[in-house]
Amino acid sequence: MLTGILLAAGSARRFGSQKLLARLPDGRYVVEASAGSLLAAVGRVIAVIGRDDRLRQVLDDCGCQVVVNETAPEGMGTSIATGVRAGAADNPAGWIVALGDMPYLQPATICAVRDRLMAGGGIVIPTHLQQRGHPVGFAREYGAALMNLRGDSGARAVVSAAVADNPAVLQLVPVTDAGALADIDTPADLR
Repeated sequence: MLTGILLAAGSARRFGSQKLLARLPDGRYVVEASAGSLLAAVGRVIAVIGRDDRLRQVLDDCGCQVVVNETAPEGMGTSIATGVRAGAADNPAGWIVALGDMPYLQPATICAVRDRLMAGGGIVIPTHLQQRGHPVGFAREYGAALMNLRGDSGARAVVSAAVADNPAVLQLVPVTDAGALADIDTPADLR
């Protein structure tokens, strides 16, 4: 069993308001679309938010387990740590870390990461047009490193350290999904 971690605690400074609750052309919230794709692929999703009751309600309604990251202003690393810690007692086979502001990411891409991870991948990253994208999958052995993350660098430090020790742990999965690279930064991105 894998656990999805949906990172939804960012400040959305460039967007100008709570971008995760902005509506897409199909009427769904940005975060609702992101959560739906992750849930479709892995079944269990822990959504990490800051203090935001409306966001909590939307993610609860989607079927996510919602946890509040009290240290969210310190950066994405603390949100990853909070999410992994929240699901550690279930001893998952690994985690798929996705971003709440990537509503165009297709479930098939997440499934490709999931399948490679379950087939023995250590760290799995999708690529589109030779660029690394999201979500990123981590096998169980990276749990402690993920739980110790701090600051705003996300999990880059975990990936870098793992690859420095053994380059073969990193598996890149080519996908045709442009959504693996597309996040929402400004209202113009809500196509």
